[in-house]
Amino acid sequence: MQMSVDELDIKKVINEDLIDLNLEAATKLEAIEQLIHLLYLNHCINDEKDFLEDVLNREKEGITGLGEGVAIPHGKSESVIRTSLAIGRTQKPIEWESLDGKPISTIILFAVKNTDSNVLHIKLLQRVAILLADDDVIAKFQTVRTKQELIDLLSKK
Repeated sequence: MQMSVDELDIKKVINEDLIDLNLEAATKLEAIEQLIHLLYLNHCINDEKDFLEDVLNREKEGITGLGEGVAIPHGKSESVIRTSLAIGRTQKPIEWESLDGKPISTIILFAVKNTDSNVLHIKLLQRVAILLADDDVIAKFQTVRTKQELIDLLSKK
């Protein structure tokens, strides 16, 4: 039985420990590294260096800055123990290749287990893309005060 995008429970791939609303990153690389470290600390990946390499290789394939201050870097990797999302928000926007040419302040890093089907990966990307198409959701990314508020925003149908 196929799982629809609506049935995908975002809470299965994120929790408060995978969110940093005050990332100290000043560059794209620092932001990715800090989110990878969160994934590592929470036993979602087993090798920070290998996963970073996979994410950076994916970054070379195309722009992950969607615009409106949001980027969705991702990696499908042997290093991933369980498919997860790590989310960070920087206090100051950082330079990032984006569709609107503007800097980024919200980063949603997808860590996808190599053995998970492409269907899950695509459904996860789809689910987040649908949310990011909503201007209200984008605006709220910049203003949420708590990690739980962010999870609730992402869980919105």
